[in-house]
Amino acid sequence: MLRRIVAGLAAVVLVAEAALLVLVHLVLGLTTANQSMSIAGSDPELMSTATYAMGAGVGAFLLLCAVVLAVAAVRDRSPGRFGRVLLIVAAVLHALLGTLAVGLAGWPVWGALMLVLCLLVLCLLLYAGTAGTARTDGTARTDGDAPGARPRTPPGPVGEVRPTSP
Repeated sequence: MLRRIVAGLAAVVLVAEAALLVLVHLVLGLTTANQSMSIAGSDPELMSTATYAMGAGVGAFLLLCAVVLAVAAVRDRSPGRFGRVLLIVAAVLHALLGTLAVGLAGWPVWGALMLVLCLLVLCLLLYAGTAGTARTDGTARTDGDAPGARPRTPPGPVGEVRPTSP
């Protein structure tokens, strides 16, 4: 139950963040185009187009992460390998943006980015134990049930010496 709530909340937060970042990039692109700004002789049209493209790219990436989290919340299953890699990249992106945001935008923005980072990491950790553990009958599979695995021997009392090889 907690996994579904956290994944759903993270998906909603990522959608809101995507919308906010697209809006910020739109405003930055319009400002650059309207003021005909140039940095070291760069083409202002190219700069505004690149800003629009970056906003669309970041927004699409965050929306894709939100879709992965929403599917994980609905199915209550761990995202696949691609989904986990996507979420890890999003977490690293938020960590890097958080370090930049402290100096550029201030502590409140850093706090918001760290909140999203915590949600992403919590989702990855909550679903970590469920990766590839589904059986056809709906019960969870343990490591001892894996095909070709040897049965586990129960641990002995503390201090008992057991052989380590079969």
